Amino acid sequence: MKYLKWIIGIFILILASVYTLVFTSFGNSIVKPILEEQINKEAKLNAKVETFKLSMSEIEVVIWLPQNNILSVKGEYSLFSQSFNLNYMVDLKDLASLKHLTQTELNGSFFTDGTIVGDKKLLEIKGKSDLGKSDTTYYVKLNEFNPSAIIAKVEKADLKTLLHMVNKPAYASAVINLDLNFKNITPHQLDGDIKLTTLNGTLNSEVMRKDFNIKIPKTDFKMKLDAKLQGDDIDYNYLLNSNLAKISSEGKVVPEPLAVDLKYALDVQELAVLKPITNADIRGNLKLNGDVKGSKEQMKIKGKTDIAGSNTTFQAVLKEFEPKTLQASIKHLKLQKLLYMVKQPHYADATFDLSASLSSLDMNNLKGNIKTAISEGVLDSKYLSKTYEFKTLIPRTTFNATTFTTLDGNLVDTKLDLNSNLANLDIKRARFNLKDSSLQSDYKVNVDNLDKFYFVTERHLKGSILANGELKKDKDLDFTALSNIAGGKLDAKLHNDDFVANISNMDTLKILDILIYPKLFKSDVDAKVKYNLATASGTCDAKLKDGLFMSNQALDLTKKYAKIDLYKQKFFGDLNAKIKKENIVASLDLKSNTSSIKTTGTKLNSKTKQIDSKVAIVANNNPAIYVKLTGDANAPKVQVDASALIKDEAKKVINKEVNKLFKKLF
Repeated sequence: MKYLKWIIGIFILILASVYTLVFTSFGNSIVKPILEEQINKEAKLNAKVETFKLSMSEIEVVIWLPQNNILSVKGEYSLFSQSFNLNYMVDLKDLASLKHLTQTELNGSFFTDGTIVGDKKLLEIKGKSDLGKSDTTYYVKLNEFNPSAIIAKVEKADLKTLLHMVNKPAYASAVINLDLNFKNITPHQLDGDIKLTTLNGTLNSEVMRKDFNIKIPKTDFKMKLDAKLQGDDIDYNYLLNSNLAKISSEGKVVPEPLAVDLKYALDVQELAVLKPITNADIRGNLKLNGDVKGSKEQMKIKGKTDIAGSNTTFQAVLKEFEPKTLQASIKHLKLQKLLYMVKQPHYADATFDLSASLSSLDMNNLKGNIKTAISEGVLDSKYLSKTYEFKTLIPRTTFNATTFTTLDGNLVDTKLDLNSNLANLDIKRARFNLKDSSLQSDYKVNVDNLDKFYFVTERHLKGSILANGELKKDKDLDFTALSNIAGGKLDAKLHNDDFVANISNMDTLKILDILIYPKLFKSDVDAKVKYNLATASGTCDAKLKDGLFMSNQALDLTKKYAKIDLYKQKFFGDLNAKIKKENIVASLDLKSNTSSIKTTGTKLNSKTKQIDSKVAIVANNNPAIYVKLTGDANAPKVQVDASALIKDEAKKVINKEVNKLFKKLF
């Protein structure tokens, strides 16, 4: 009994101490600084507990935060029955000063007050607020301190004020109304509806231009959302309407586990306005509609659009929100409209068609095929000529093309057939490796009229060319070309900037005919050309055989005075040239059994076609005839110096006549 009395006494003493410490003015004065210190420690604010009164049935707390922000609660409560009848008030005049507490950038002010009435089983919170300059009322019901019902009504909230509050620019102004009526917010037992309207909306063109560098006209908008929540189902209808775009959607959504069955439609007058959302720098109009069905495990998205004047349909399957398969069809897309949309220059007009069937969209294991066709293609000659600084206009060029592409893992194989009035290009297989970005392709090109490429070569050419080879691009660039041209063969290779061409058994007359140069010399030629693209310099070493000269003034003089017909002699020898951009310096050394033709330091400009050459012709050991060629290589000025040969012939005539005279005299 003695110990029991001690225990009871100690318990009574503890209760008295707790009561004195917690529920008396003396105790409140002790708890108040402790509470203030703890708030400042946790919230990292210079807060002040202005009032702290706590008794067995009443409570009053007023806390002053920096910049005159005030929190207060006052009323009655029962500790034993856990019932409350409280008034609260939150008056935050400067949200920016509460960054440490909110952990985000906020601006402006916020006010709310109301009552908390009830007990543990049923607690009701009623209040009003000026959120975003609105007239807001709300009601929250809690069972066992867990929210079970919410009713809120927001009238005439100002969008600019709300954007400023969350530290966002004033992208738009609008009036927002919200009706929220949830009789039950218990998971899987939802019962309620949401009605949201936005009126008198106007986009701020200046802010959009400044922040996103897009120019949009004056844009007014309004929005409406009606949603009914019942159990796990959400039935909704949404509409956003403006003079630039109309977006609508309706259907059913089950959040947990996710299931959707909805329709959507998008009608955009100006795509540029969506840049803040899509982050895509595109423009123009777009209509898109379709439906979405399925679950998180498998979702099917169907759509139809008129992008770039086309009739485009697609169907994608997503698993765990990752794209897995895609079927797409594009018919009659206008290339010029697409180039405009993606802000690219007007390279050409054309009609584009596509059919794609991709059974796997995994970037490490792509599977499927894509067919494309381009028809009615016409290059924009004026734009391309100006952009690439061609001195002459690209001729009117029409084209069409078809491709067939197969995707298998990291490999993309494409077959191409391109036809135009400039050239035809066929590729049986161009293989691109997505993993290492390497490319390997064959090709066959056919040009039926070389003169159509005058805008590139800046010289007129005759004839046609057919060539084939391979292109490889990995760490290095390698390109090969094989062609039968000018009666011989061309075998060319490019390694990065180094170009090497081997020429065998070409006919010089045919070469001169292609180049539209005078046909002075017929010969078979073997040559090797080395050229560096970066420095635009190189060399040409050629061997000539079985050469025959065509009629020309120099050899006519040789025939007349040297009494030898060089037209009947076959020549052989070497031609060497050094190339530096358009300037060519060449030397020629030709020999026959009795004669020789030599020149060194001949200068030829491939662009201006100017020539400066001095040729020495020695026939049958007679004195040399010198031929100087200057001016336009197509019709050069020819100067012939045969004085030595003529003088020698005159001596022979004089000696002959003197001998005749002596015979008569003696």
